[in-house]
Amino acid sequence: MSEITRRKNDPEGLKKRILAGALKTFAEFGMQGARVEQIAEYASTTKRMVIYHFGNKEQLYIAVLEQVYQQIRQHETGLNLAAMTPELAMTRLVEASFDYHVAHPDFMRLVCSENLLRGRYISQSPQIKALNRSALDLLDEILARGQQQGVFTADVQTIDVHRLISSICVHHVSNRYTFNALFSPDNSEEESIRRNRQLAVTATLRYIRKSA
Repeated sequence: MSEITRRKNDPEGLKKRILAGALKTFAEFGMQGARVEQIAEYASTTKRMVIYHFGNKEQLYIAVLEQVYQQIRQHETGLNLAAMTPELAMTRLVEASFDYHVAHPDFMRLVCSENLLRGRYISQSPQIKALNRSALDLLDEILARGQQQGVFTADVQTIDVHRLISSICVHHVSNRYTFNALFSPDNSEEESIRRNRQLAVTATLRYIRKSA
């Protein structure tokens, strides 16, 4: 079977390639600057096939948003945090979130692009809202266990803890070039990752720990 025939008989594989090419293109050029022809080229297919599977560029963009949020939420829920002590679970969750952002810069660029669009497309997807509820559910469970054991304060809101974690993870990826140029030009990338990863853990634990 030729490569062309194999690909024609693999619509799911084609859709995955289109989504991967779309993520790369949207992350680089934004929703408005991306061209369907370029996405098709990345996916080794045609514009007609992209439209056939996803309808139009806007629907493809929403599908990419849904995919990237699904992937990060699956990454979090697969950490087996319920088997860990509350402090260890929170530490592992923060570290895993930081590592995920570092390893997936296109995800962060896509989120920044959507914020520039004032959330115009993410608000159209009920699936993304449902997916991201799992992020708060995960934190709720860890916080509740820590509060029951007397190690975490009851005076915190889950969404605020999520915001705190996200703020450091996002800042490291989205602002690393300007921040490092202005304030730490001599730091290596490895040193910046180490310091900011530890900062995320320390800030989160200090925020939620119960005062002595």
